[in-house]
Amino acid sequence: MRKFIVILLAFLGAGFVYLSFGEIESILQTIRRGNLWFILLALLIESGRILVAGANNLALYRILGLEETLYRLSLLLTAGNIISTVMPSAGMGAVAVFISEANRRGQPTGKVTIASMLYIFLDYIAFLCVLALGLIVLFRRNHLDAAELTASGIMFSIATLLGFLFYLGSKSEVRLGNALARIARLLNRLARPFIHRDYLNEIKMREYARELATDLQTLPQNYRKFVKPMLFAILNKTMLMGVMIAIFLAFQVPFSAGTIIGGFAISYLFLIISPTPAGIGIVEGIMPLALSSLNVPWSQAIIVTLAYRGVTFWFPLGSGAWALRMLHMTPSSQESPA
Repeated sequence: MRKFIVILLAFLGAGFVYLSFGEIESILQTIRRGNLWFILLALLIESGRILVAGANNLALYRILGLEETLYRLSLLLTAGNIISTVMPSAGMGAVAVFISEANRRGQPTGKVTIASMLYIFLDYIAFLCVLALGLIVLFRRNHLDAAELTASGIMFSIATLLGFLFYLGSKSEVRLGNALARIARLLNRLARPFIHRDYLNEIKMREYARELATDLQTLPQNYRKFVKPMLFAILNKTMLMGVMIAIFLAFQVPFSAGTIIGGFAISYLFLIISPTPAGIGIVEGIMPLALSSLNVPWSQAIIVTLAYRGVTFWFPLGSGAWALRMLHMTPSSQESPA
């Protein structure tokens, strides 16, 4: 079954790359025109960001009493890029990789799920802080429109819902079960016209809620323990802005702090709130508009966008394919040597 999933993901990934070949070609042509050293700096920052994300997950694992290495968690996060790319899910599709690996290695799936969801929740909170600054920048420059406000509202609602589910689970497994059952019912109603069956089983969702609630109630009440993961999440977003700065320098495009914060905030917002995988096509259209509204010439805004997406999307996607293969080659703790 696991081999089938790997083959399926490889097939979907290959199809995705084939359909996006025109964009890849444009990105490669654009990158060749930039300063090689600043391009390499951007790639180095992006690689470091993956390790920071792994360290964030490691801190959450330790809070929950789970044992894992930084190397493997970084591999899991990188492999999760494949899932998030082929399946639009506001960044939550990668959780499936962690749950699958937990099942394979005999780890408690409830705690692993909570650690993964806490990672996403803290990531959302960190980004909402940057987004608030970005919206202020756009408002002060009279370039804040309805689409950006609507997407920001959706982003805030998702983070609030996730936080509310954590709160319910820490108080009552029944309330969490009822909430998850309602969500399952809504998703089934939306999916039924397309797949002609229930997408989620409400009974299993209630059973899963019982496991999650039990583990949520073991979380430490001392919230100071979550300061370290929160700082990692903020550093993650800071490094993404660092990649953008390196790209601006690579093509000698003038910028200000407001340009970086506003441009990053809007591009990352539509990466998460997008009907397409990883915002493909959406971010490439929105980001130049955001940058041009921040006084970046249109032609240079397009160059920055293509190079930035090359470093923060296509480079991690290629790394994800390698990470998925490495995980597939690693024997589980339950497998006995031949």
